[in-house]
Amino acid sequence: MIIANNINKQFGKLKALNNVSVTCNRGECIGLIGPNGCGKTTLIKSILGMVVCNSGFITFNGKNILHQWQYRSAIGYMPQTGRYPESMTIGQVLEMMKDIRQKKDTHLDEELVNKFELKGLLDKRMRTLSGGTMQKVSAALAFLFNPDVLILDEPTAGLDPVSAEILKEKIIAEKAKGKLILITSHILSELDELVTQVIYMQDGQLIFHKSIDDLRADTGQEKLSKAIASVMLNNR
Repeated sequence: MIIANNINKQFGKLKALNNVSVTCNRGECIGLIGPNGCGKTTLIKSILGMVVCNSGFITFNGKNILHQWQYRSAIGYMPQTGRYPESMTIGQVLEMMKDIRQKKDTHLDEELVNKFELKGLLDKRMRTLSGGTMQKVSAALAFLFNPDVLILDEPTAGLDPVSAEILKEKIIAEKAKGKLILITSHILSELDELVTQVIYMQDGQLIFHKSIDDLRADTGQEKLSKAIASVMLNNR
């Protein structure tokens, strides 16, 4: 569904992506992990077309994404930190995104809007929101248009435990529908019950891309955090 083929991206002297190739298929929930500055965000932004690679290419459903934009309508993106017009209300932001996507009432998924009780906050202006409520708005928007692909960057950061559990249950439900989900998190314990595959990056390079079952079998570790630690110790 999404294929990155030998992509490279350099910012000045910094090589953010170094000959990275990955294949992400429908029905997989893929944990994209690695230390800060490893290239995760650059890879995500490259898939979204927000960053243009210096070389290599990315395809979405078999078509090169370069100079394209229509494919993005099939992606729901939740950034690590959402930024919205500060003077707008939650309700206005939701309506604005419906207008941009040209979708009003058809095929909308408002489950998170309801479970996060955002309908009671529609008149709240974005500048007044706590970090946790901002995260809820970002999550609700990512799922709202029932996309085929979900890209979630540190989705539970700032959420209270109940809201984090609601979001994890939603991710599991969407995975069961056969959607492709890419998810980053520094809290690896949260990924144990979610991911089917792991992409591990370091210094702009792909270190490995394995199924969670193969990773556990190779390391003898059930917990993702311990499995990753085992691989990295053996690669020193």
